[in-house]
Amino acid sequence: MSSLGIALITLACMIGGLLLGVILRYILPEHHTKDDAKDMMKTAAGMMATLIALIIGLLVSSAKSSFDATSGSLTQGGAKIITLDHILSRYGPEAKEIRERLKSSVASGVKRVWPDDVQVVDMAAAEKATGMQDVYDMVRALKPANESQEYLKSQALSLSADLMQTRWLLIEQSQNSVPTLFLVVLIFWLTVLFACFGILTPRNFTSIAALSICAASMAGAIFLIMELNHPLEGTIKVSNAPLLKALSHIGK
Repeated sequence: MSSLGIALITLACMIGGLLLGVILRYILPEHHTKDDAKDMMKTAAGMMATLIALIIGLLVSSAKSSFDATSGSLTQGGAKIITLDHILSRYGPEAKEIRERLKSSVASGVKRVWPDDVQVVDMAAAEKATGMQDVYDMVRALKPANESQEYLKSQALSLSADLMQTRWLLIEQSQNSVPTLFLVVLIFWLTVLFACFGILTPRNFTSIAALSICAASMAGAIFLIMELNHPLEGTIKVSNAPLLKALSHIGK
């Protein structure tokens, strides 16, 4: 399910819990919502709110760390691509075909992950791509004519291997997700919390509107968590600027 779909389900559950609480406020006997019972409900709601805030804060922090790690991997990958192209240019005209293959591989990768029509990324196609593998094999096939070319070949092989590793690291990082059971429990807690709020809140438009805005904010937090956990897919993606910069340098 998409991040937006999960966020909307979360919002619907919280609003449903809020409305249920408002209804229960007028169904329950008066002594259930007055004095000591009301104070106890406030204490329980406060404990749940603290627990939920702590968990959501940790989830946002973890998701942001995953997003930043992917962004950092792309930046390092862009720098290695530029360095590899520079080394190949120093190797000589024998490496021209490899540089062209490197450029086409990077270009196709950018188009695959950042399509112009902003559709869902086909990660299966990204996994099947063999561009960097081809570059590595072509570098291995080079036959150095002197010691300088031998050194450049070893450097190019090392960078090519690093780029293959970076590619698979990005693919593996995109598999991160919040466990379904954990998400279900979190949504349940949010629903119960807003049901408590509904029981405690006075029956007027201002109170209901304020709690509805709070519910929308919580759903927005869930949306951010789900989006940041998939940095190569969805609405919030890592920037492709490092790869576009590298692409503009290849072949020069």
